[in-house]
Amino acid sequence: MADPITVAVRRGEVVESRHRAHAVAVQDGTVIAEAGDGGLVTFMRSAAKPIQALPLSRARPELEEEALAIACASHQALAVQLDAVRLLLAAAPAGEDGLECGPAGYPPERVKHNCSGKHAGMLALCRAHGWDSPGYRLADHPCQRAMLTEIARAADVAEDELATAVDGCGVVTFALPLERMALAFARLERLDGGDRVAAAMRAHPGLIRGPGGVDTVLMRAREGWIAKGGADGVMCAAGPSGLGVAVKVEDGAGRAVGPALASFLETVGYPVNKLETMPVTNSRGEVVGEVRAE
Repeated sequence: MADPITVAVRRGEVVESRHRAHAVAVQDGTVIAEAGDGGLVTFMRSAAKPIQALPLSRARPELEEEALAIACASHQALAVQLDAVRLLLAAAPAGEDGLECGPAGYPPERVKHNCSGKHAGMLALCRAHGWDSPGYRLADHPCQRAMLTEIARAADVAEDELATAVDGCGVVTFALPLERMALAFARLERLDGGDRVAAAMRAHPGLIRGPGGVDTVLMRAREGWIAKGGADGVMCAAGPSGLGVAVKVEDGAGRAVGPALASFLETVGYPVNKLETMPVTNSRGEVVGEVRAE
């Protein structure tokens, strides 16, 4: 097994902290590069959103690209992102009070939660299939059973092999080996409905996260790529050549994701200079150090 990626946090010239990251790249169903443990099992968290959007893409082919993109997003509650959530809610049709994510922002509103686009997409899926929407976030609801089937199919695993738990926004989240996550992203565009999901993400990278977001930066820096991050240091991406990548920062530190991803992508021939170094700033906005892979 190859060594994990080590990401060092320097304050001035002194290394203050280190984070370990595991990464794997899959192409044509085969692991072509690995750092650390590509078989590490962890929760996919919000990196699963593009896969969870597949049944929506199939059931609602009339949706505008912005609406489909925001269903894949972990947004920053920017005005343009909230407009996209409301566009998807209107298409569902559903109201903001139907969202079962918690409130966020100030004043607190459900639509401002960074997963509100996914929840709006799930409401739209419920409307398309005639399912009752109250409780759509719960594991025994048809919506979440559909999500389980979709993740298992994309990752090529049996549904009963998927460990599940409750995600931060209240829906079901799924645990997979990193190699299976990379495979799912490598296959995403070839799955039923995946071409529309990938096209929407590429057309609107700013909706997927927003300024400074690792996934947004990668999609803007490398033409043809899609990427989606998740909480606790997860990032998945896919290139136009059918390459799938999954990265997990072992201790869940989000600040290490960009440098770890950049380091790994460089080893497979796709450098992203804008992600190599993340600044460490103080409360005055001064740059006092950096986060970079060793």
